Amino acid sequence: MRSTMMQMPLTVNQILERGNQIFGNREIVSRRPDKSLHRTNYAALYRRSRQLAAALLEAGIKPGDRVATLMWNHAFHLEAYFGIPAAGAVLHTLNLRLAPEDIAYIINDAQDRILIVDDVLIPLMEKVKPKVKLERIIVVPTTGAPVPESYDNYERFIDRDAFNYRYPELDENAACGMCYTSGTTGRPKGVVYSHRSTVLHALGVALPDCLNLSVMDAVLAVTPMFHANSWGVPYAAVMVGAAQVYPGQHMGAIDLLDLMENEGVTLAMGVPTIWLTILQALEAEPTRWKLKKGMRMMVGGSAAPPAMITAFEKYDLSIKHGWGMTELSPVGTLSWLKPEHLGLPLEEQHRIRALQGLPLPLVELRVMGEEKALPWDGKSVGELQARGPWVTGGYYNSPTDPDKFTVDGWLRTGDVASISPGGHMRISDRTKDLIKSGGEWISSVDIENAIMSHPAVAEAAVIAVKHPKWDERPLAAVVVKQGKSVTEEELRRHLEVHFAKWQIPDDWAFIDAVPRTSTGKFLKTKLREDFKSWISRTPG
Repeated sequence: MRSTMMQMPLTVNQILERGNQIFGNREIVSRRPDKSLHRTNYAALYRRSRQLAAALLEAGIKPGDRVATLMWNHAFHLEAYFGIPAAGAVLHTLNLRLAPEDIAYIINDAQDRILIVDDVLIPLMEKVKPKVKLERIIVVPTTGAPVPESYDNYERFIDRDAFNYRYPELDENAACGMCYTSGTTGRPKGVVYSHRSTVLHALGVALPDCLNLSVMDAVLAVTPMFHANSWGVPYAAVMVGAAQVYPGQHMGAIDLLDLMENEGVTLAMGVPTIWLTILQALEAEPTRWKLKKGMRMMVGGSAAPPAMITAFEKYDLSIKHGWGMTELSPVGTLSWLKPEHLGLPLEEQHRIRALQGLPLPLVELRVMGEEKALPWDGKSVGELQARGPWVTGGYYNSPTDPDKFTVDGWLRTGDVASISPGGHMRISDRTKDLIKSGGEWISSVDIENAIMSHPAVAEAAVIAVKHPKWDERPLAAVVVKQGKSVTEEELRRHLEVHFAKWQIPDDWAFIDAVPRTSTGKFLKTKLREDFKSWISRTPG
């Protein structure tokens, strides 16, 4: 028996239409390169996105063609988020922090036809240009300066009446977006998002127990728009009518805090390293900013230390911890408390909130041992695997990779995790970051979080170094807060409360800053290279 429900494809165009019809006056605020503010709204987003779509079709773009962006976070990039799919094309966001050679490889691999770039990024584009075969490069004049004659001007390109523009007929499984993985273990690989997966993901992250997004919110996207659709939140924000705030290229703690205060931000998103710098700024000047009480901060990309959650609570700011991957569109889990947790001591509540959290509706998780799925008992640790309607089943331009996908269709995440009986997932480490010492596994993440709970520590990253007897031992690279001091012995005593003696590092390095990836995560490959000749001091 078949249902009587209408067969109506889910498309990003429906979100754009809703944003205009119901929330047309909701504001989009962007910081320009000179730090002045550009203000627009969803009605203008609708009009200009459709103008972009019409211009792309006139330029010869056909359904399924890739149109790339090399842009910071701002309203013009949001126009591309909607205008490119509205033409039936595929939005391909490029990571502007990559080397020119890597950007060129990704453009060529994706077979991009047209690229839209910020004028402030023309120097980077000039290095990429000779290595690619783009048909057109369109420059967005974010500074107001004249666009060089060798490029197309974005404002001239979209200058047309698109009032009667009609979207092409689209299958909901057609591609609407594309993002390449970080490529830390080889060449980056393309993940292709469908209209259906993008709409479902937007619905999932907006739910009350997830990000609790509504028309009452003002959302600040610190997470780059070039990285996995800025965690999918720009689409969700338009869907519910939340105002959007974009920092442009100004990612410093002072700039972000000023924007949060002036625009009444209620939800902000970023990786833990961003929030650590913001916390340090708040601690240095605790009365300078008047932020919205209860402002939520979505933290993902790497583990949020429980100590950071506790520290922000003092300012009546609430961290929402999550986990995801480019392959998951990208959000797979978010952490929230259940009714039975509300009577627990605050310290225990913060520990639960620091877990990677519960799977979003429609996302399925399992932890695999060597031969079978392990129980959800909070103790059994194995490889985390995922599946769902916004989880990729393969990579663009690549054969199915048995190292990434199981025979029965699950994504192998590369994370090592356990899941509690109540469904809270906890990542112990990445498989490549675990430390095997004398046959026993040590979690680098657990040690890092404990070190960063020390009041004198700003950042810490733990890697494996060689040992003649134990094979590997942990080395802790520590960044001390400005104006503070701490010794190796003090840090060892700090860890003794939480860890067995054999798990605690004997090797310590005090550094100026932990190297980061292009998306702000700790770059442990660089640390391993820096300390590759280090021999552990642990006694044999």
